[in-house]
Amino acid sequence: MNNINPQKMNGLVNAISKKIGVPSDKLMSELQAGKFDSALSAMNKNDAEKFRQAVNNPKLVERMMSTPQAKALYKKLSGEK
Repeated sequence: MNNINPQKMNGLVNAISKKIGVPSDKLMSELQAGKFDSALSAMNKNDAEKFRQAVNNPKLVERMMSTPQAKALYKKLSGEK
């Protein structure tokens, strides 16, 4: 997260916090601590379980992060051109 543009990251966290009904500062502190409790509690049970499986499977995360969509999102958040 260190390479991500702070303004863009704050905007993303603010948008997510509004959608799930969690204060943005709480959500940001949880994400920085590697916790996803608030986000998971706002998801439906099936999506939350898929997320947990992905987080606990480094190879799956690596595959997901290598997709063109994930790379484009990272570039947008980090300010890369």
